[in-house]
Amino acid sequence: MQKEQNVRYIALDLLLRIEKEGSFSHLLLSQMIHKSKLSEQDERLLTEIVYGTMERKMTLDYYLTPFIQTPKKVTDWVMTLLRMSVFQLQFLDKIPAYAVIDESVEIAKHKGHRGIASFVNGILRNMLRKGVPALDKIPDPILQLSISTSHPKWLVERWVDQYGFDLTKQMCETNVTKKPISIRINRLRTTREQILDRLKDEGITAEGSPYCKDGIIIRNGNILKTNLIAEGLITVQDQSSMLASRTLQVEQNMQVLDTCSAPGGKATYLGELMNNKGTIHSYDLHKNKLKLIENNASRLGLTNIQVGQCDARSLQTVYKPETFDRILVDAPCSGLGVIRTKPDIKYNKNVEDINKLHDIQFAILEHIAPLLKKDGKIVYSTCTVDTTENEEVVRQFIKKHSNFYVDKTFLDELSIHSENARITEFGIQLFPHTIQSDGFFITRLEKNDH
Repeated sequence: MQKEQNVRYIALDLLLRIEKEGSFSHLLLSQMIHKSKLSEQDERLLTEIVYGTMERKMTLDYYLTPFIQTPKKVTDWVMTLLRMSVFQLQFLDKIPAYAVIDESVEIAKHKGHRGIASFVNGILRNMLRKGVPALDKIPDPILQLSISTSHPKWLVERWVDQYGFDLTKQMCETNVTKKPISIRINRLRTTREQILDRLKDEGITAEGSPYCKDGIIIRNGNILKTNLIAEGLITVQDQSSMLASRTLQVEQNMQVLDTCSAPGGKATYLGELMNNKGTIHSYDLHKNKLKLIENNASRLGLTNIQVGQCDARSLQTVYKPETFDRILVDAPCSGLGVIRTKPDIKYNKNVEDINKLHDIQFAILEHIAPLLKKDGKIVYSTCTVDTTENEEVVRQFIKKHSNFYVDKTFLDELSIHSENARITEFGIQLFPHTIQSDGFFITRLEKNDH
């Protein structure tokens, strides 16, 4: 088989592993690209097929349904092969239909037998001849949105209940588009202007983030092909994540707690904002992730980050009350705001997961609250768009702890207006389509014991 077909073999293998093992797509893909030493063109094709097939899974199944008489009899790998073939036929313009079909048949022959190859060939050619069923013929608007954007129906219904149909539609449609990569400059070593000049020299099109003065949005080009990360001059980080760190309003020489820190993007930004002075106590539940924080800090030349393993709900056993000037709770969450970069998330969550996470999030906030000094501040953030994990957690916490209140002045600092976000008395909800960032919730709580 030719090299391009090897890319499709790899894509099929990856998709099967993600489906069966529940592995994180972005990590598996990154490992495979590194291991396979593919050309840049093949890397792009592999990424496009893997992410596209996952993103559009429900749409692809809808397209395939009229052409498969007994879907239950189709083995997993054949179904995945058909999905990725239909994705290429329907969503990738540059690949000729005959090439997609020929290569899919060849894979079916090598992985199975002639009968399977004939089955795959028949379905794809029949689809090409007759065309796929129209999505706008689905009468129920919620089901139509669910299938056309490949979001489970329960999730679409939930978001419609929380935010209304129009906002949900914008969010779902954005989730099947590519998100621009954003980077953060290391303000201790360089300036945004210097990095923009360097990117221009590298042939990368970029511009400054309008929301974060240390942020840059990459419009065209591969930042990973430059040496800027290795040199400790930049960090790949979403704009919303940068905003969470800035909202904490840290100053040098403060004692800061980061409760759920790995891989350390927010902690290292806090370190930079504090001019590498004071101490950031970075904790994570998972011991194997601590090295990620240490490596990031070392790469950026930061010495004010101390790393430790602990469940955030047990930190009172490590520290005395009123130890910290600032506390960041970037809580474990459903991740429903990062579907654009991790599309497998939307198929792997359910309502029970969200309710359990709410309880964990509230427990973390409640446990760490006594560790904050008087007049200290807590930032609570998540990368989800579900009100149960966001506003409801804050509402419940404030109701129980009358010495805490939402410090709404952080909204003026962010300079994000209500047309670009949902602003309530409990914080700000960013959506994937508003500032071209992850879906993200941020609020700042202040302690006032006077």
